[in-house]
Amino acid sequence: MLLSLSIKNYALIESLETDFSNQFSVITGETGAGKSILLGALGLVLGKRADLSSLKNKEQKCIIEAQFAISNYKLQAFFNENDMDYEDNTIIRREILPSGKSRAFVNDSPVNLQELQELGELLIDIHSQHQTRELTEENYQIDILDAVANNTDLVVSYKNSLAEFKSAKKELKLLFSEKETLVKEYEYNSFLLNELLAANLTDGEQEALEQELEQLSNVEFIKENFERILAIANEEQVGALVNLKEIKIALQRLAGFSKHNEMLLERLTSSLLEIEDIISECEQNNDKIVANPERLDLVNNKLQTIYSLQKKHQVLTISELLAIQNELETKVIRVDDLDGTISKLQLEVDSKQAKVDEIAQLISDNRKKAVPILIDKIKVILAQLGMIEADFQIEINHTDSYSPKGKDEVVLLFSANKGTSFGLLKKVASGGEMSRIMLAIKAILANYSKLPTIIFDEIDTGVSGEIAIKMGEIMKEMSKTMQVFAITHLPQIAAKGNMHYKVSKSSFGDTTISELTLLTSEERVIQIAEMLSGKAISDSAIQHAKALLN
Repeated sequence: MLLSLSIKNYALIESLETDFSNQFSVITGETGAGKSILLGALGLVLGKRADLSSLKNKEQKCIIEAQFAISNYKLQAFFNENDMDYEDNTIIRREILPSGKSRAFVNDSPVNLQELQELGELLIDIHSQHQTRELTEENYQIDILDAVANNTDLVVSYKNSLAEFKSAKKELKLLFSEKETLVKEYEYNSFLLNELLAANLTDGEQEALEQELEQLSNVEFIKENFERILAIANEEQVGALVNLKEIKIALQRLAGFSKHNEMLLERLTSSLLEIEDIISECEQNNDKIVANPERLDLVNNKLQTIYSLQKKHQVLTISELLAIQNELETKVIRVDDLDGTISKLQLEVDSKQAKVDEIAQLISDNRKKAVPILIDKIKVILAQLGMIEADFQIEINHTDSYSPKGKDEVVLLFSANKGTSFGLLKKVASGGEMSRIMLAIKAILANYSKLPTIIFDEIDTGVSGEIAIKMGEIMKEMSKTMQVFAITHLPQIAAKGNMHYKVSKSSFGDTTISELTLLTSEERVIQIAEMLSGKAISDSAIQHAKALLN
């Protein structure tokens, strides 16, 4: 419930601070006194967009602060989900700076407008003539039925199941799309894969083959040079090895004469061993080198295959070709694997759809059971409001489409008088009838769901006299289970309030201000008498006002 409201520097209000009770409160005042300003300020607290023109003093910031008792609303989960600090007595503050910037706070923590709007919808229902038109909308009619049918938990379960079903269905659709794409590419991918597999590639193979090709292509040149090396090394008279061995013999003779000569001998001996080993390997390599035209063709062809594949796939190495080969294998195998995955997911989608359909059917059955109950309750209240012959028909048609609230289409038909045909509510009901029907709906919903604070903004449009008295009594009855405000021009409704606030407008020099005042018992008599007879209050108006209050 709304505990208090503080407004500073907003429109015609310089400063206003008011506390409210949990009972039925009425707000009255002359047209233009500032009742709409109060609603505008409250709207800002509930997340409506700010307008710099709403500042009374353009050089100072506007501050609107409202305190709510929310312990009975079970909003802890909402606060946790939106990372807000929860307090049983929650304070919402909205600031509009002279620069035009706007800020919002919940329990001193900054919040964005979207979060504030969502919270506001859970705290206050401001019912204006514009909102009366909601009654003609199918979604609102479904909400009414669900409240009477006690479908709240089922609708939440349905929404969760529907989200799971749609998610699985979307995933299945993506798999079908993927399969369609892969099937189209299957033959081409298979051809490319087989071409790579036929090449029988191994990582590092290209470098080895290029080296072998170089050797096979230059056999004569290589052999000629190896033989020259061997000839120089092994010539009987002047060969390099023969001469080195002669030097070694000479150093052996000199080694005993000095340590230095001994070291020279050791070094030569070591070098000679290394040279002999090199010559030996040259002999082995020379023996291995033979002309092999067939092997040359084979190596050349394999390299040409590699080069061709690299050009086709626009890569430079065999390792990149092997990566492409693995990717192609995955795509080709994926087509076969997808069939199994799709079959498994299809079963899951069918199961989730069956669950959604089952919950939707339960919701629909409950709605059909609630229809006669709702109609009877509306007719009882409307009879009190002078619409004795009013009647309703509610058609519920089960469909194959999935809406956020089930699979039903709801049509609300209305007849104001006996013998007249039923027609769509928005086409056959007058403004006054719509106001009374909406009040009846709100009164019924107050018994079925924990409605937030409700503010009726001139719901009495088009009614007067005894009907207005009945409307006031209904609103007062609603206030037994919730906080109710009524902004009204009718004395019959104003007299039913437990608390009576008056909005007044005064001029001081070049400025005009609006004020909200809680009236005393005596002041209420005067205010209601004025509403009855105008500024010139007669004795009979005073007596009539007292009678209404009593």
